[in-house]
Amino acid sequence: MALTWKRASLAFVVLMGIVSLFSDMTYEGARSITGQFLALLGASGATIGFISGFGEFIGYAIRLVSGYIGDRTKRYWTIIFFGYAVNLISVPLLALTKHWKTAALLIFTERLGKAIRTPIRDAMLSNATQEIGHGWGFGLHEFLDQLGALLGPLAVSLVLYFKYKYRICFLFLFIPAISALSALTLLRLQYPNPRELEKTSTELEIKGFSRTFWFYLFAVALIAISYIDFPLIAYHLDRINIASREQIPIFYAAAMGVSSVSALSFGYLFDRIGFFTTIIGFLMPIPFAPLIFLGNFYSALIGVVIWGIGIGAQESIMRATVAKMSPIYKRGS
Repeated sequence: MALTWKRASLAFVVLMGIVSLFSDMTYEGARSITGQFLALLGASGATIGFISGFGEFIGYAIRLVSGYIGDRTKRYWTIIFFGYAVNLISVPLLALTKHWKTAALLIFTERLGKAIRTPIRDAMLSNATQEIGHGWGFGLHEFLDQLGALLGPLAVSLVLYFKYKYRICFLFLFIPAISALSALTLLRLQYPNPRELEKTSTELEIKGFSRTFWFYLFAVALIAISYIDFPLIAYHLDRINIASREQIPIFYAAAMGVSSVSALSFGYLFDRIGFFTTIIGFLMPIPFAPLIFLGNFYSALIGVVIWGIGIGAQESIMRATVAKMSPIYKRGS
């Protein structure tokens, strides 16, 4: 019985990972060129930085609301489907834009969709990873997630290599977008109630958020403030001719490839040595900014790779830590 439970949990994580693989192909493929695309439409560097930063703010701030609504209404599948649809369909619509303001609105919409569905997805994953280990489970999911983030920019780079325009790239990304929604539908049919994957106790159900949890949340917020989003990095690489328009998506793909391995490795370590892994994951990427912004082609490439290591570490162990600290009925919040 325990083995069957573990297999079901692992299968859920893998299937959700496939959903994330296709969705990351879509929006991470787009994010590898949005900085250059906005510049082509007439946006300045400061404007691109604002759009990127405000988009990330939306992508995190709205999670508080969507997670709370999910926990209150228990309509997890409805919310996650709506979030994925908004998140993914916004990307191919960028092909139709002719002004940077319209493109910015779609970028904000894409981030809004991700904000709506991410807390629900992570709550579901936290249920499934209890049996297989939170660190390993979230690490495995992030590995598949970042594999999509590797393939998306590579596909975009290939489209650009054949001299097609940015708009064709956005249209091409409709294919993984539909694939992600199809995989999510299959997951819904297989697992109508993911909470059943987690064994709960009365003690767990009545437990609230601890002081340590809020301190951890504050530390994570400070780390998020210090991180730079890739569209601004791409704009910098393009503007001062460190890399060509075909090479920039490859830079991003390299970061995502390293990130996938980083997520799997740090997730595994988290289950072995615990919270100390989080400190390592936070400190390791510190040198990325000077390497990217103060160096040449090779130092910028190294900086982007280090940036990717940090992304992978944070995406796996941050979520694993929250899953360990949170009661099951507040996982979305």
